[in-house]
Amino acid sequence: MKFPGKRKTKHYFPVSESGRIPFAPDFSDRGSVYIVGIDQLIVDIEANVPNEFLEKYKIQKGESAVLEDKIIEEIYRELKESDAIEGEFAGGAIGNTLHNYSVLSDSRSVALGAISKNISVGDYAFKYICTTNSFVDFSYLKPVEGAMGRAFCLLTPDRERSFAIGKGIMNELTPDFIPEDIVKGAAALLVSAYSLRDESSSMYKSNIAACEYAKKHNVPVVLSLGTSTLISSRPEFFNQFIKDYVSVLAMNEDEAFALTSIKDPLLSCEKLLDSCDMILMTVGPRGLYIAAHIDDQYKRETKDFIHSKSIAEYNKFEYSRAMKRKDCKIPLKIYSHINPYMGGPGVIKNTNGAGDAALSALLHDMSSNVYHRQVTPNSPKHVAPFLTYSSIHQVSKYCNRASFEVLKQNSPRLIKGLPAREESLEDAYWDT
Repeated sequence: MKFPGKRKTKHYFPVSESGRIPFAPDFSDRGSVYIVGIDQLIVDIEANVPNEFLEKYKIQKGESAVLEDKIIEEIYRELKESDAIEGEFAGGAIGNTLHNYSVLSDSRSVALGAISKNISVGDYAFKYICTTNSFVDFSYLKPVEGAMGRAFCLLTPDRERSFAIGKGIMNELTPDFIPEDIVKGAAALLVSAYSLRDESSSMYKSNIAACEYAKKHNVPVVLSLGTSTLISSRPEFFNQFIKDYVSVLAMNEDEAFALTSIKDPLLSCEKLLDSCDMILMTVGPRGLYIAAHIDDQYKRETKDFIHSKSIAEYNKFEYSRAMKRKDCKIPLKIYSHINPYMGGPGVIKNTNGAGDAALSALLHDMSSNVYHRQVTPNSPKHVAPFLTYSSIHQVSKYCNRASFEVLKQNSPRLIKGLPAREESLEDAYWDT
């Protein structure tokens, strides 16, 4: 497994030799570290549209709407006829994150979901598998008769993203296709608020079954929030779900506001830390925040400037590593903020996938901690049951860098891993 941190030192512990990937990996092997994600497998279709297009189909700008299949087909035909489609990609928030995680770590991830039973060369299911990193394991998908779901990412002239989703078979996963032994051995279980939208669906029941397995076996549950409209429609439900199952919460500032009714990112993080262990919050052109807990005896003070915002000296202990609150004798809330890497790309055509990339970097750091604990259990790095291998300050840098890479390449998924040697840094940096 590649080490997730600073690019100056390439690896902090051994990297498995690259070679052929077996069809049937042994997940019980020592050193076999992986994450599991439950996804509504869909295809992302990106298109440029005028504001009137959203009004025509009654799609609220900046939000996500699930539409009937016949309307989705009508939208697709109109976009095709007007030559508005920019590209078609394997998509889904969880699918993007699993792909990015495997690109960054050179390690396995396991996808759970439903896919077309009969796959033909050139169809959406075929392209989805072909364009996803080969370390993403599709062995546990449920085969279902029918077409894959489609998500239209509609970009208006102001570059705001709005989504129109056609379900297809994306919600057909059933609890009997959730393998307890695979969830039990995972470094983390990744779920999405989108999959929790409908409590009567088998997809919802499958997510609950997986979260129950994770809770039973002490596997951290990572929840990626969807859109603010989805969260604001059921804030009580999502707040309770977080309290019951979630260890790590990933969201943007609008989703955080929908959840807490607090506009300030730091104060929103402070409140949510009462319900979960760690938070990744993206704040657009202002970068991102990471908030977590640390036991008072393991806190480490920053060597950087100490800043104050709505919370005085909020970053004072950002050199600390995250822990679960239940593992802290005297829990202390810690925060870190980082501005966009190198100020962000000169031109941002599309922000689709940037948050997923940031989350994949966080997951890589968490799984690396599990790997290192297995390989060197007596290391001083493991004097306490930390959630991350790196400090939250270092994790924020890594998340920031991965997010920048997606924004720079105008693709919702990483095409390649991060460089071992950053061109933006002077040669003297590498020689010290």
